[in-house]
Amino acid sequence: MANVAVIGAQWGDEGKGKIVDLFSRDADIVVRFQGGNNAGHTLVVDGRKTVLHLIPSGALHPNKLCIIGNGVVVDPEVLLEEIRGLKERGYLKDDSLLRISEQAHLIMPYHKSVDQARERLRGKGKIGTTGRGIGPTYEDKVARIGIRFVDLLDAKTFKEKLKHNIEEKNIYLKAILKEKTLDFRSIYETYCGYREKLERYVADTALLLHLEIKAGKKVLFEGAQGSLLDVDHGTYPFVTSSNTVIGGVCTGAGIGPRSIQQIIGISKAYTTRVGSGPFPTELTGAEGERLRHDGDEFGATTGRPRRCGWFDAVGVRYAARINGMTGLALTKLDVLTGFKTIKICTAYRHDGKHYREFPASLRVLEGAEPVWEELEGWDTAISAARKLSDLPARARGYVRRLEEILETDLVLVSVGPSRDQTIMLRNPYR
Repeated sequence: MANVAVIGAQWGDEGKGKIVDLFSRDADIVVRFQGGNNAGHTLVVDGRKTVLHLIPSGALHPNKLCIIGNGVVVDPEVLLEEIRGLKERGYLKDDSLLRISEQAHLIMPYHKSVDQARERLRGKGKIGTTGRGIGPTYEDKVARIGIRFVDLLDAKTFKEKLKHNIEEKNIYLKAILKEKTLDFRSIYETYCGYREKLERYVADTALLLHLEIKAGKKVLFEGAQGSLLDVDHGTYPFVTSSNTVIGGVCTGAGIGPRSIQQIIGISKAYTTRVGSGPFPTELTGAEGERLRHDGDEFGATTGRPRRCGWFDAVGVRYAARINGMTGLALTKLDVLTGFKTIKICTAYRHDGKHYREFPASLRVLEGAEPVWEELEGWDTAISAARKLSDLPARARGYVRRLEEILETDLVLVSVGPSRDQTIMLRNPYR
């Protein structure tokens, strides 16, 4: 038996959707354990693109149990739309194949209002939030005033909690944020409608996972965002509001660490970032534009253009260390085809100091100058490669050099968006 966790090793958007989709073939259960609909996982199956925001990527395989864990914050409207879209295409025919934790927190309209108003008031200091209410929902969770699915299912509890929260949030919206207040009755009735449509999916998913793992079922834990966006270990405050690293699997799914045997990091063959925050290897000229164009680097959730740069080995090596990664999946190697030279950042310089390890200081990161290692590029198209030996020598050299610098073995190399455009070096389930 092997249970596998898939963790982003950069600032998100690493291609986790495709990798989870591939590994789902050998899993029985796929679990999303943190984040909300601020994340989008893009999958290409038989030439058709699917973007999932809340439902685990295993939904595109038959007979896979998909679980939304307690660590996820859920917008019911988005979830219902996603369910409807999948059902229309012949997926999720059996409602028993989707389960939502009764302890997962609900995103409410006031969370979105607060999120958007705060970002507007920050001006030049914007964090780059998607405005979907993710952060404020996690804030209420920690403040112990959040509303969970178990509360929604109890009409009396839900009404009492919602009434109290609306009264408090309206004062804040009006007096501090200068925003319109919200109507209790309309929100209450809308969410009661959500209850009727979603209660069939709600369960004690931590107990369900415990029993399934005990029975020998294979589980795949699917992360959202990336390690460098972790609220504790990322480039704070330019981070998301949840724990995206391996510890988030235990808290966000309700399982113990001994239930995870393989920890697979996902990294692009270059680096991207969406929104504000430090990005030492960012390319602002023609090379960055080329990476953005050739890599189709636009947010799956927001459509925002991603910032692009050369591979930051300092950040990925840090992610490998704090997650205890047992292997790394490298995506979008094909996007580097045609570059005369390719660079890898192996360290940073700042104020005369040399940093081989990822610094916590935002000031250091914002002023860091990359220490580059330069390799020759390749011109031969690689999307048809299915074995490492099919790659041009320089592409193989780049891959092997990354393994050396990161001190982590690769488990696969993706050479295109489709399922079959993959070089599988080691299947973590076998």
